[in-house]
Amino acid sequence: MRFSLLSVLLLFFAGPVSAQSKLNYVNPLIGTSKMGHTFPGATVPFGSVQLSPDTDTLSYAVDGKYNPDVYKYCAGYQYEDPTIVGFSHTHFSGTGHSDLGDILIMPTSGKLQLNPGIASNPKSGFRSAYSHDSEKASPNYYAVMLDDHKIKAELTTTTRVGIHRYTFDRKDSAHIILDLVSGIYNYNGKNVNTYVRVVDAHHIIGFRQTSGWARNRTVYFAIAFSQPIKSYGYDDLQSKKVYQGFWRKFNLKDNFPEMSAAQLRAFFDFDLESSKELILKVALSPVSMEGAVENMNRETPDWDFDRHRKNGEDLWEQELNKFDVQMLNEEDLTNFYTAVYHTCLGPTVYQDYDGQYRGLDFANWFNKDKNDVNYTTFSLWDTYRALHPLFNLVQRKRNADMVNSMIAHQKQSAEKMLPVWSHYANENWCMIGYHSVSVISDAYNKGLEGIDYNQALDACVQTARTRYFEGIGSYMDLGYVAEDKSGSSVSKTLEYAYDDWCIARLALGLKRMDIYEEFSKRSESYKQVFDPSSGFMRAKMSSGKFIEKFDALETHQAGYIEGNAWNYSLYVPHQVDSMIELMGGKKRFALHLDSLFTMQLADKYFEHTEDITREGIMGSYVHGNEPSHHVIYLFDWVGRPDLTQKYMRQVLRTKYLAKIDGLSGNDDCGQMSAWYIFSSLGFYPVCPGSDDYILGSPLVKSAKINLENGAVIEITARNQSEQNKYVKAVYLNGVKMKDFRLNYQNLKNGGKLVFEMTNKPSKTF
Repeated sequence: MRFSLLSVLLLFFAGPVSAQSKLNYVNPLIGTSKMGHTFPGATVPFGSVQLSPDTDTLSYAVDGKYNPDVYKYCAGYQYEDPTIVGFSHTHFSGTGHSDLGDILIMPTSGKLQLNPGIASNPKSGFRSAYSHDSEKASPNYYAVMLDDHKIKAELTTTTRVGIHRYTFDRKDSAHIILDLVSGIYNYNGKNVNTYVRVVDAHHIIGFRQTSGWARNRTVYFAIAFSQPIKSYGYDDLQSKKVYQGFWRKFNLKDNFPEMSAAQLRAFFDFDLESSKELILKVALSPVSMEGAVENMNRETPDWDFDRHRKNGEDLWEQELNKFDVQMLNEEDLTNFYTAVYHTCLGPTVYQDYDGQYRGLDFANWFNKDKNDVNYTTFSLWDTYRALHPLFNLVQRKRNADMVNSMIAHQKQSAEKMLPVWSHYANENWCMIGYHSVSVISDAYNKGLEGIDYNQALDACVQTARTRYFEGIGSYMDLGYVAEDKSGSSVSKTLEYAYDDWCIARLALGLKRMDIYEEFSKRSESYKQVFDPSSGFMRAKMSSGKFIEKFDALETHQAGYIEGNAWNYSLYVPHQVDSMIELMGGKKRFALHLDSLFTMQLADKYFEHTEDITREGIMGSYVHGNEPSHHVIYLFDWVGRPDLTQKYMRQVLRTKYLAKIDGLSGNDDCGQMSAWYIFSSLGFYPVCPGSDDYILGSPLVKSAKINLENGAVIEITARNQSEQNKYVKAVYLNGVKMKDFRLNYQNLKNGGKLVFEMTNKPSKTF
């Protein structure tokens, strides 16, 4: 379903806000349809609790085989769905795989039902039909009318507590369903165990253990009800156990204060004669039930829903106010500030209020300094490219804490490796490379404080020498990953080479020259997989021969992951000049690169790929996936900045729309949005770990970036318009720039960057 911009904007106004409030321009519903995989619910910036509606309960597998339809539910919510099954407290934003969806709450009225039923007949279970006309979503607030139960649901949060306010139309038979079976990417056997204890008439505690994308994950919770529980019970969805022990002497499912089962749905009945309103506080902890109780007491000592909502909105205003932009139209403002919002959804805080958190070694760790925070949800194959570099501008303390969280991960890991893709004290090993080293190297190069960089370098080296991981042994012995030793060999070789350059750069800064020399040599490994006969990077066997079957446009052939030879052959961000020479020099490379944007990619090359559709493709340039995110800037190296500027505006105008299905691919924990922010401002970190940003074509009319040190980067695009997408000249602090590289050192203490825009393309600034 599609809406005009006006109707989309009206959807998320949850109440009156000032005309200057940047909250006006955030729409959490953008990207909730198709492949954006964002969620529309309530959360504070980087919050542990991300409280959002889930719209269906599809199983990950059907008849023992992967169910492709489950892919739509990476974030739990699909805008087109007609029903809501409940509100769970943990979600990923924009991932192409999933987990979480913990502690699902559903308020119901009338006859008690403990099965969600089916979407085509919502009355068959506790789910409810709803209308988008009653749905409101804004930063730290979500509201909807559950039509089948005649209950108004409102959600808000603190960092560790989800707060629910339910207003019942009828006073009799009010129920709260606590569904500990439900989860995202769920399947039989994913739940290891769940436990609930009724402490008194107002409080329950418990935990949920799962084994999924995260193999060993436990979420502890505490729930407080504003009204006393009248009665309660549960259903155990497991088949009857052979052994019941002596617990069988009790009627466990009727007002018994302990509930324990792998597949458990509990219910709590309330008498609302004196009030139609029921408020729940649901606190989470990575450590213990006691920790969850303490988090609740510290963050939500009262029942003031509106105060907590306002406090969360104030936190969002602080983040949004790090950017003050003027755009060509209101839709651009919505895109920009929604992108800022998306970049602050993760990584997420992973520690209790008192500083405790659970490590990968199952031990409890403690950050004694309350200013230090442990984080989780590291989608590093995506986010090293632009999200963490953006944080090095506007989230420096947070990013330093994230780096320290990565170092702690390496210490606690049985493999002694930095995170690859990790969440909830688990490594799930998703995607390739060891891109924590990029984040660490960029943090060092940007002067982030509070990090032991020598310890960090040791962690980087240990990770990069782990021979049994993803072909690294082959890479170290042969100078490239051999396809017969490890699949996706070209992608791995290229990404390892960049990561090794990051290690070398860090080692050089720390004057550890033996490491610098080792990894400088490794950083040139990309040359080993370049095939001069085809002009592309191509998979090679351990014998030294290139594979015979080869199609530069085929994504599913040997050598590549989530990309093809066209995409990956352009991935040498640390030595672009050398890559250009390999591929025939500047003139030939310019023609080669331009053809990427002008050729037509046949459907057969992506029709069986889940996360790519025609909307994410321009020519054969795939913006909907990360390996291409730097490519548009490569024209600058060959004297064709006009083509960077031309295609930049085209991508900004067609791949990011202020609509429900407006993202051209998964937001991937903020990477797609970080790309939009940088590119709208007029520059981009093609090679994180270096000093340089690469100039593009700004979309803003003007912008201020408010840095943590109090300095301001001011950006002005003179004569900005739809037609004037080309850059005539660029001035930094009043001096005309002669290069396409913008040095970080010239921005760290603020500065003024002026673009003179024109409608005439030029091969020079």
